Amino acid sequence: MKKILFFLILAAALAGSCSPKAGEKAVSSAEKPKGTAPAIPIPSGADVRSGAPQAGAAPKIQIGKAETFQLDNGLKVILVENHKLPRVSFRVFVDHDPVLEKDAAGYVNMMGELLSKGTATRSKSTIDEAVDFIGATLSSDNNGVSGACLTKHTDKLLELMSDVLLNPAFPQDELDKAKRRAESGLASAKDDPNTISANVSAVMAYGKSHPYGEVMTEETLAKISLDKIKAHYQTFFKPNISYLVVVGDITRAQTEQLAKKYFSKWQKGETPTFDHGIPRAPEKTQVDFVNKPGAVQSVINITYPLELTPADPDVIRARVMNTILGGYFNSRVNANLREGRAYTYGARTSLSQDKLVGVFSAGASVRNAVTDSAIIEFFKELNRMRVEKVSKDELQTVKNVLTGQFSQNLEQPGTVANFALNTARYNLPADYYEKYLEVLQNVTPEEVLAMAKKYIRPERAHVVVVGNREEVSDKLKIFSPEGKVNFYDMYGNPDKAASVAIPAGVTPQTILNDYIAAIGGKTKIAAIKDLETVATMNAGGPVLQMKTSKKDNKKVVIEISMNGQVVSKQITDGATGIEYGMGGASRPVEGENLADLLEQAKICPEMDYESSGCQLTLKGVESVNGKNAYVLEVVRPNGKKTTEYYDMATSLKIREMSTQTGPDGAPVTVTNDFLEYKAVNDVKIPHVLNVGGIFPIPLKAEIQSVKVNSGLENAIFEIK
Repeated sequence: MKKILFFLILAAALAGSCSPKAGEKAVSSAEKPKGTAPAIPIPSGADVRSGAPQAGAAPKIQIGKAETFQLDNGLKVILVENHKLPRVSFRVFVDHDPVLEKDAAGYVNMMGELLSKGTATRSKSTIDEAVDFIGATLSSDNNGVSGACLTKHTDKLLELMSDVLLNPAFPQDELDKAKRRAESGLASAKDDPNTISANVSAVMAYGKSHPYGEVMTEETLAKISLDKIKAHYQTFFKPNISYLVVVGDITRAQTEQLAKKYFSKWQKGETPTFDHGIPRAPEKTQVDFVNKPGAVQSVINITYPLELTPADPDVIRARVMNTILGGYFNSRVNANLREGRAYTYGARTSLSQDKLVGVFSAGASVRNAVTDSAIIEFFKELNRMRVEKVSKDELQTVKNVLTGQFSQNLEQPGTVANFALNTARYNLPADYYEKYLEVLQNVTPEEVLAMAKKYIRPERAHVVVVGNREEVSDKLKIFSPEGKVNFYDMYGNPDKAASVAIPAGVTPQTILNDYIAAIGGKTKIAAIKDLETVATMNAGGPVLQMKTSKKDNKKVVIEISMNGQVVSKQITDGATGIEYGMGGASRPVEGENLADLLEQAKICPEMDYESSGCQLTLKGVESVNGKNAYVLEVVRPNGKKTTEYYDMATSLKIREMSTQTGPDGAPVTVTNDFLEYKAVNDVKIPHVLNVGGIFPIPLKAEIQSVKVNSGLENAIFEIK
């Protein structure tokens, strides 16, 4: 799509962009640890700048005491008293096993979202007003409900929380709203290589038959229903597998009284448990590629599953090892790829534990030209970690970093309660967190090496790359023992188009000829002397209107308005162009911009590609929204390039991509999807256009009316 679309999107963004996602609410603060690290003695007359001070003994951590008790229905209560501020927080955590959602993937999270959207006696607005009136917070997720308030409002908040937890209504209209939000999120994700990488990496690491490997798609979203949501709630929301975590200005006696008052009526019951098995890493390194046409960067993720549970004695030592490797800014991989080679703004690794299955990941976003080089450097650092013993200085630096992080966490609200919850859920030793720093400081170079040999497995990893197939994919074959790259779509499904051969006799011109015939043919297209369309545009803010008037294949007026006021207008009379902005300010349209505008004046620009001197190259076959499409590169005489996609089955153009200048001046890849072709005077015109790549929310333009050969006056195209 031509440059005018940039102005459309910019106008929509200026009119109003989408709201940021709400963050999690803070709860009341836990007690800071008592006790400090012993002072390091300095010999008299010593120069303290001559070297790093020697490490002292691990500081003694005195974590606030968490009290526990249990109601008759099995609800386990964890209390951490903190009377510094008159606030108290509550969290009901339902500790059920992860479930396979299958063809309705996404319904468990949606159940959590809807949990607080209405009860049998309170609407969502009633709940929101009641929460706001007392200055409290209340939220829900797939594991329960949370809330916080001033101590004096504890009863009012718990009345609301218990009603939400025990009597959810799951209104149909709220499900409809949630599904529309999810649809918008899925549309945005198609243009986000990081989200695509996360989806495909999960499928590769865990497999689609594991709960952690399930990904919500448009198809699974469509199958989410209230029946599934209600069934999940009724099956798993039981007190005997749940915890009530209380933190703040409240006593043990008050907590017992309130817990019984508001949660004792919660009926216990049997809940199913599952054995999903342990996903296995590939026997050999596997290269998994997702094509992101036009991408100027590749998102790399080297990942595989591993057996590491929260209760495993390796956890702290493995965390030290991973922090050295890639767990903080001065880590080895970041020092190499960012500081040493300038391949990326940041390279990290993570090694996470989980009661089902852990996972290792190493990733970065890098330029296309250095994708293979960056992977080589990742593998160098992974292998070096396995064969070289870390120095004592480097080890001590990381110990200091982790000690600082642990201490900072102790200052966060609810940390002590979370420690107690983790201890109960994972059967950790009672003094696990009190001895955390002692265990940390006692980690040796030999133990770090042992952890690396045990958990760093570059020879059995998935190398997931999201990027430009044309520029990158062939270079990645060297990382596969079989010299093979596996292609997937954005949801981790095999990309069948990657192996589709171009039929004999197909050329760029035959593709264009078939397209012209599919939309009506040259004769019908040539019969259109003028064309006027009116479309609405929505990018998450106020709805804009775009009116486009074309005549004689050389004149066009494109006018964008909001609430009846013109915000942008472009005109060409076939020779010159002008642009008007808000307030009537104008400037000439010249050079490349004028060429774009003149091309937009044509009813069917594709008819003139060859005669106008465009260079046409058939690049192959790719999948677009599940359809196999020919990929045609079009380079105009002025050097401007677009990549166009023509459905192999219908011959219709379904996508166009180009590189444009974004709002911040940086180049961005703009994707335009053409949908819902409808015949107007026997010529098919796409009535829906989705534009992505510039803003988080794709712009959607829908044609509301079309007039053909209505006798548009020449006067409207005059430049004064």
